[in-house]
Amino acid sequence: MEKENLSNTTASNQNVEHAVKFLLFSISAGVIQALSFTFFFEIIHFVYWPSYLIALTLSVVWNFTLNRKFTFKSAANVPKAMFKVAVYYAIFTPLSTWWGDALTNIEWNEYLVLFLTMITNLVTEFLYTKFFVYKNQINTAVN
Repeated sequence: MEKENLSNTTASNQNVEHAVKFLLFSISAGVIQALSFTFFFEIIHFVYWPSYLIALTLSVVWNFTLNRKFTFKSAANVPKAMFKVAVYYAIFTPLSTWWGDALTNIEWNEYLVLFLTMITNLVTEFLYTKFFVYKNQINTAVN
């Protein structure tokens, strides 16, 4: 019984560690996304949706790379893991682009929409990545 409790505590600690690391790397990706969105929206004067798509793409590449190596420490097949992440974004991107465009068209502030979308992305991508992309392949990388 004591061994089982220790195992549950270790798993719980690892879940917290994954969540914190994912959050921190996602914050750095969010900074990249916010700055690049601002650049394309305010300086280049693109409308919302292309500004958002370019910024999202830059942040996804950054976030995937850091989280694979440092958060999940996975030796999973990189093209296969990238494909799984691409499937997530094949669903998330059109939906978030659609709702972002729709909300900004009814006068919601572009930065509020971006922030709410980034929070939605953070939570759903963490769950998807941990329990689908790297399922059974966490902590498999050799240092």
